[in-house]
Amino acid sequence: MNQMKLLQSGPQDAPATVILAHGAGAPMDSPFMEVIAIGLADEGLTVVRFEFPYMADRRLGQRRGPDRQSVLIDTWREAISALGPLRRLVIGGKSMGGRIASMIADETEAVGLVCLGYPFHPPGRPKSLRTGHLESLRTSTLIVQGERDPLGGREEVAGYHLSRSIRILWLPDGNHSFKPRKKSGHTSEGHQATAVSAIADFVRLLD
Repeated sequence: MNQMKLLQSGPQDAPATVILAHGAGAPMDSPFMEVIAIGLADEGLTVVRFEFPYMADRRLGQRRGPDRQSVLIDTWREAISALGPLRRLVIGGKSMGGRIASMIADETEAVGLVCLGYPFHPPGRPKSLRTGHLESLRTSTLIVQGERDPLGGREEVAGYHLSRSIRILWLPDGNHSFKPRKKSGHTSEGHQATAVSAIADFVRLLD
């Protein structure tokens, strides 16, 4: 495994630290991740980003798909360990990064979990749900989801059995990256700002 590089934003003495992992197809400094991380930093939170091994390899010109789930999980644990003891830790991320975080949230000392576009099922396979562990999740969770997300839209998710610790914020007409159609009257920038504000408020209210 490559030596892990951490990208930190925000004040050093923030009341909480948010660790965010990227999605399957874009790195930790993608435009989406930049907007969310810098937005949360501007809200007074410490934000730390990291990359899974396959994405770090891509920077070296090695084109390959996501690591095995066991590697993704171990990388998350390594990222948390690398930061040492934290008074208030929140974990999460975009799509796959948030899903893997949700799988280890209850075993960590995280006080909260944030998922940005949770992939409730693979593309085009709505019956292959990734919700089993979400039924008993104990960690306080905020999922920010586009209403038109092809990996779990509002109508689909309404029929799922999810833990009462999970709250979902629906972004009108948003897709998996929160982008709405022009005719909706909403914008990607507006939805991203809404997500940042909601996450900041969620973190502040955590015990």
